[in-house]
Amino acid sequence: VPADAENAHSSSVESCPPLRDVHSINPTQLMARIESYEGREKKGISDVRRTFCLFVTFDLLFITLLWIIELNVKGGIETTLEKEVLHYDYSSSYFDIFLLAVFRFKVLILAYAMCRLRHWWAIAFTTAVTSAFLLAKVIISQLFSQGAFGYVLPIISFILAWIETWFLDFKVLPQEAEEENRFLIAQDASERAALLHPGVLSDGQFYSPPESVAGSDEDSEEKQDSEK
Repeated sequence: VPADAENAHSSSVESCPPLRDVHSINPTQLMARIESYEGREKKGISDVRRTFCLFVTFDLLFITLLWIIELNVKGGIETTLEKEVLHYDYSSSYFDIFLLAVFRFKVLILAYAMCRLRHWWAIAFTTAVTSAFLLAKVIISQLFSQGAFGYVLPIISFILAWIETWFLDFKVLPQEAEEENRFLIAQDASERAALLHPGVLSDGQFYSPPESVAGSDEDSEEKQDSEK
């Protein structure tokens, strides 16, 4: 009997560490995920949103570069700039396409970088305005008679606006929503783990009954015989 008790005690002690490790590791991993998510929130905007803002900035700079090249091709920046800005003509000027890029940049940076908007209405508004303006300009104006830039600037501006819409709608918003759901699930799991397992079992809680002294049964039988 004492040998069986010792074996049972040793087996129970050996089986204790894996359970203790499970209860101690899983909540730690969950808390690490929660802390990493909170750290990203404190740091600022997410990586995918930062990439979107960089692409919006690239849109403005690229359209500006093309417009400056167009000014040089037509006979000098100063002369052409005075003609397109001071004497603006809707049918022949590219200045409005540059202003359209500035408009997209200001609205999108204000909405998704400063205000951290999590809805598609701002990008839908800028893309709709861009598409309608460019379609009207291509139909009414005489850009096609002015060379290659009559094709390049409207097409590039149209493509960049729709790429921004696709990137926000299919990358930024779904990825941020997925990260937020993971954070809520991890937080809920850590709270449940804390309620189900408030503490870690210590080795002192496992004990065995005191062993009987060897030969005690024989001594008691001898005493009974002597009394009889």
